[in-house]
Amino acid sequence: MRSIWNGAISFGLVSIPIKLVNATENHSVHFRQIHLADGGRIRYRKVCELDEEEVSGGEIGKAYEDADGTMIPITDEDLAQLPLPTAKTIEIVAFVPADEIDPLQLDTAYYLSANGVPAAKPYTLLREALKRSNKVAVAKFALRGRERLGMLRVVDDVIAMHGLLWPDEIRAPEGVAPESDVTVRDAELDLADALMDTLGEVDMDSLHDDYREAVEELIAAKASGEAVEPSESEEPGGGKVIDLIAALESSVRAAKKSRGEGEGAAEETGTEGDMADVHPIKKKAAKKSTAARPKPTPKETGAKKSTASGSSSAGKTAQTQRKTASASAKKQSGRSTTKSTARSTAKSTAGTATRSTAKSTAKSGGKTSAKSTKKTASAPRKRASA
Repeated sequence: MRSIWNGAISFGLVSIPIKLVNATENHSVHFRQIHLADGGRIRYRKVCELDEEEVSGGEIGKAYEDADGTMIPITDEDLAQLPLPTAKTIEIVAFVPADEIDPLQLDTAYYLSANGVPAAKPYTLLREALKRSNKVAVAKFALRGRERLGMLRVVDDVIAMHGLLWPDEIRAPEGVAPESDVTVRDAELDLADALMDTLGEVDMDSLHDDYREAVEELIAAKASGEAVEPSESEEPGGGKVIDLIAALESSVRAAKKSRGEGEGAAEETGTEGDMADVHPIKKKAAKKSTAARPKPTPKETGAKKSTASGSSSAGKTAQTQRKTASASAKKQSGRSTTKSTARSTAKSTAGTATRSTAKSTAKSGGKTSAKSTKKTASAPRKRASA
């Protein structure tokens, strides 16, 4: 790479001869102005306002225009006589943490190359010192007729220098922030954090200028005489945000989908592209559903209460009573009507006996009296026989 400036780094009493090389380049596509009628190129010519004649570069000098319009000529000799200690020197004035440099000050970047074999040792010393201290060097240097501010840092195994704007060249952000008071909810911050986590990191080398590539393809197509068809471009979204929460949720789903996580996002939201609708449960509907249920029969009620008692002795007593009542009914009458009456009477009596037995069992701590059970069971047998 071609150097644009030769000088030295002043590092205390150490002087490091270096060459300044541009670290960046502009890949923008530049256009020329032409005459639309015949395609002729439009050029700007330097013409003197007094005699209206074109002048060459050798006849052009510098001047400062005063407030009243007076031109004060300044020659290169005048500038050369000014005391400029950084004319050929990058003078390091301090070492500071990198986060103390405001990114707004960053300007053009350069690489500093060791100029010659003797410069290799002090160059490496400064590079390793910057690495170990995790600091950057703030320096002054002169380039293209003016003194500038710079920041030296290590990039791979090379010392790089960023031109910095002077602090008084940074404008205060007055009147830029929103004037009205805006409150951000925690739910919105949580969604913003989720979006940041979903987007994650990016390989900076993978980023490129899509517009410049499209312009180059357009130029190549026109140069070869091919017809250029307008490409379909997505319409930009409106600037009005109706629901910030919905916009953040949609952004999270879109980011997950672009990273191949669309299925997981669809499972979480219920749909792949649309948000799930949430409807409140109406109380009236709940009452109707409850009323529509069929009422339990007396048999089911007796069975549930018998089950709730959970007493093994009461269950055995009820079973014995049902068997005894059924056998007695068969002996007394052979008619079907008498049988059904006896069965229903035995079941009803058994249910009543079970409930009373369960209650007495619960009160007495689970101990059932055999005598009480026999007396209770004899009553239904007499009634069944009658």
